[in-house]
Amino acid sequence: NAIHASIRARKYEVPTPIQDQTIPLLLEGKDVVGIAATGTGKTAAFLLPLIHKVLKNRSQRVLIIAPTRELASQIEAEFRRFSIGMHLGSAICIGGVGMGGQVFALRRNPNFVIGTPGRLKDLEQQRALSFSSFSTLVLDEVDRMLDMGFLPDVQYIVSRLPRDGRQNIFFSATMTYAVTSVIRGISPNAVHVQIAKSAPTADVDQDVVRVQGRPKVDILHRLLQTEGFDKVLVFGRTKHGMDKPARALDKLGIAVASIHGNKSQNQRERALAQFKGNRVRVLLATDVASRGLDIDSVTHVINYDAPESYEDYIHRIGRTGRADKKGIALTFVD
Repeated sequence: NAIHASIRARKYEVPTPIQDQTIPLLLEGKDVVGIAATGTGKTAAFLLPLIHKVLKNRSQRVLIIAPTRELASQIEAEFRRFSIGMHLGSAICIGGVGMGGQVFALRRNPNFVIGTPGRLKDLEQQRALSFSSFSTLVLDEVDRMLDMGFLPDVQYIVSRLPRDGRQNIFFSATMTYAVTSVIRGISPNAVHVQIAKSAPTADVDQDVVRVQGRPKVDILHRLLQTEGFDKVLVFGRTKHGMDKPARALDKLGIAVASIHGNKSQNQRERALAQFKGNRVRVLLATDVASRGLDIDSVTHVINYDAPESYEDYIHRIGRTGRADKKGIALTFVD
């Protein structure tokens, strides 16, 4: 059928563990909590059974909520790839871009609406969107959603969804007490699926680079001239801290782009597309970018500034060493 054809077209042959365990449960209509990090195939794990559900009954509508614009955009791009030729509509509802196009897309009553909590709530309050028509809810990266302070918006949206017959799907990399209580409040009987994951750093060689008073920009430049530094993600703490090395590398003739909170959504998407398409070799990012970024073949992650927590460190270095490839993570230390 059409779904099998789109899976074959993506050259997927064997399901990942999270897909293997969650897809049958979702096809049965069960509520599911998937405990899995990004890079484990979780987006396909919920999209494929939900596309199947909507193809069987086109009156079904699916609401997918993600914590960041980048993740929402990735989910929508994945949806488009899986649903080629199936005549299924989608709308993406994220901040940082005008509302006009989103209002127009919603008027067509698409089966899939994918967005961030704040913008979804704004569109509902402007009467461009009614939550009462959705029979399926997906909350992706619930832990990140809580970290970013979206709990009130999520609770508001959930309170306006139909109570009866709704399928609830949750994904979270970690299961803190706060995450567990939010999920229980929405769906007390959800089936939990946890993938026994190898250490998130199993395919990443980690090392430190001692700064010893030298300018960090010079050290970074020298590293980038070394063979094998083909696709490099550089993390800093602040947007201002990332502007200086970005300007310096640009002057030295290195193809570089940056993403941080001061950039518009379009600028961020353009920088990401340049990096993914190998038009720039170096992407400088703040931690807002480290969650949920799915980029193929990053050879090196460089912690230009030390991360604020161990969890941030794991998320940063998890951008390399993905899909069974080896990666290298270097951390600058004074």
